[in-house]
Amino acid sequence: MSRPTISLATLNTLDQAAFTAAIGHVFEHTPEIAAATWAQRPFASLEALHQALCATMYALPPEQQLTLIRAHPDLVGRAALAGSLGPESTAEQASAGLNRLAPEEVTEFQRLNAAYWERFNFPFVICVRENKKAGILAGFQARLGNSSTQEISTALGEIAKIAWLRLADTVEN
Repeated sequence: MSRPTISLATLNTLDQAAFTAAIGHVFEHTPEIAAATWAQRPFASLEALHQALCATMYALPPEQQLTLIRAHPDLVGRAALAGSLGPESTAEQASAGLNRLAPEEVTEFQRLNAAYWERFNFPFVICVRENKKAGILAGFQARLGNSSTQEISTALGEIAKIAWLRLADTVEN
């Protein structure tokens, strides 16, 4: 990913707009989480920053949590196939080998995406940088049996993992 890095010390000195511009991307299309966390500066460590950001995410009203979950792209979905994913999502899906699937594998991902959307009305979210194709497919199968409440909780946990990795790529401790 080609975003510039910033030191935590510098990040702690930024005004709200610059702080949000620097790390607002760590939560998919939801820079409001960074903006809402800004007032808690200074952060003693990258871990403390991540914990504060996640606390903001978990404190969102349920409808905003669903909006955050829905901001994530489908794995091997239309945006990925059209090459229109954001830079982080493109690199993350590629890290799991999802950009090198055979046609029948693409069809399987699309089938699972559709089943998941039909069951939960939001996309399947998993930290692909911590998984490979087989683990992602197994995750789809296992999680399709969950309740909506379980899946919202699981999706938010996966978003926290994604945010940690994106933050670690952006901020030098």
